[in-house]
Amino acid sequence: MAEKGPENNGAATAIESQLPTPIKPKRNKYALACAFLASMTSILLGYDVGIMSGAIIYIKKEIHMTDVQKEVIMGIINIYSLLGSAAAGRTSDWLGRRYTIVFAGAIFFVGALLMGFATNYAFLMVGRFVAGIGVGYALMIAPVYTAEVAPASARGFLSSFPEVFINFGLLLGYVSNYGFSKLPTHIGWRLMLGIGCIPAVFIAIGVLAMPESPRWLVMQGRLGDAKRVLDKTSDSPAESKQRLAEIKEAAGIPEHCTDDVVAVSKKSHGSGVWRELLLHPTPAVRHILICGAGIHFFQQASGIDSIVLYGPDIFKKAGLKSDTDQLLATMAVGFTKTIFILVATFYLDKVGRRPLLLSSVAGMIVSSMALGIGLTVIDHSDRRVVWALTLSIAMVLTYVAFFSIGLGPIPWVYTSEIFPMRLRAQGASIAVAMNRATSGVISMTFISLHKAITFGGTFFLYSGVAMVAFLFFYTLYPETQGKTLEEMEGLFGTFFKWRTTLKEFEEKKSENEGQIQMQNLSGGV
Repeated sequence: MAEKGPENNGAATAIESQLPTPIKPKRNKYALACAFLASMTSILLGYDVGIMSGAIIYIKKEIHMTDVQKEVIMGIINIYSLLGSAAAGRTSDWLGRRYTIVFAGAIFFVGALLMGFATNYAFLMVGRFVAGIGVGYALMIAPVYTAEVAPASARGFLSSFPEVFINFGLLLGYVSNYGFSKLPTHIGWRLMLGIGCIPAVFIAIGVLAMPESPRWLVMQGRLGDAKRVLDKTSDSPAESKQRLAEIKEAAGIPEHCTDDVVAVSKKSHGSGVWRELLLHPTPAVRHILICGAGIHFFQQASGIDSIVLYGPDIFKKAGLKSDTDQLLATMAVGFTKTIFILVATFYLDKVGRRPLLLSSVAGMIVSSMALGIGLTVIDHSDRRVVWALTLSIAMVLTYVAFFSIGLGPIPWVYTSEIFPMRLRAQGASIAVAMNRATSGVISMTFISLHKAITFGGTFFLYSGVAMVAFLFFYTLYPETQGKTLEEMEGLFGTFFKWRTTLKEFEEKKSENEGQIQMQNLSGGV
């Protein structure tokens, strides 16, 4: 018996040496194009946030409002978008992912026109309401569609596209602010807001060229259509076949069923989903829901919207007095966010979600604390403090850079991939609702908050929130890099003991893959 161990080990080593080295698949250009088109809807939110940060300077000159009315009109679109994101889950299960994106663009088109033609505060508020519904729909559906189309090898890269386009829209809004600020006041801010209807039209038209989500097609029993989409969006025919088998299993369709159209149980259409999510969740679903809602809460509670919405106010406090200087500094924020989000997209599938997320939050803790120190020094000085001004501007840019490499894109990637297929649309709706509600609270309280505890105190508070977020992510969040969507549920359910679950999962998967490879090798011999 003692002699068999070395012999077996030698045989195993010989077999392993004969196994082919896995070749990294090339990027699937069709899946890339689909993700690109779907994610363009996120431009709508980015543009609205960016444009309002500068437009409000000129709106206040024509439509007189108090500071409370200012912070409400700035942040209320996030609360209104709750209605859109709450309805988007059921709508996308009914209409399909693709037509829901078209619907989102149409709603935002109407909202942008209403804001551009506003003559008073109430009229402007109506435009914000309509645009908010469209934003809510867009934020929920784009990540879900992208995750369902993308192959596992590029899902992190492709699912980060919504955040990329939010940043592009933000930058577009900042640039438009600067460009239109040279026009007469009563024309400039209306063009800033109203021109947002143009990208909505192009987005709605472009989306019609996309295929429907293969997972939604399976939920409707359209297996033939789903197979054709998977063949185009997978890295290989074998992966396409595997993805279809996993989706069929998740939808309760027998593996041997190969008909183009089949009857699907009512549960696959969304009935009972809310009960399973909220009233009687399994430990795995409860863990997933906590992670999905939690990551979106901390993304906004750490204060990013205070910087992107109230950048001109922060730079004014730091010592930049002219409107032009404030808008130029805000443009620098937009460029920084856009550059670093592009960097993040290329590392999500290489480095993994957790390392980027934890590094991002750690950097945000340090930079927001340093920003608080700079603004506190300025607050207690009677003259211009150049080093504190420089520190404040540098820390704003550092903060958004760290945010963009992790906490910016990862919530959209993570929540679009962790929910089981039967719960994905509604689960993503809950996560987006948490995102928008928290964003609304942050953006509608910033002025009141900094008046109560100073600018510096506000950023010390945000730094404290980021510290809590770091502990939350470190203890509760499993790594999802490289896992298929149908494997996700197996990673969750043990909460703080997820590392043990992940280790067991990897060992079992490695053992199964080894057995398959040995069988293939034996068959070849």
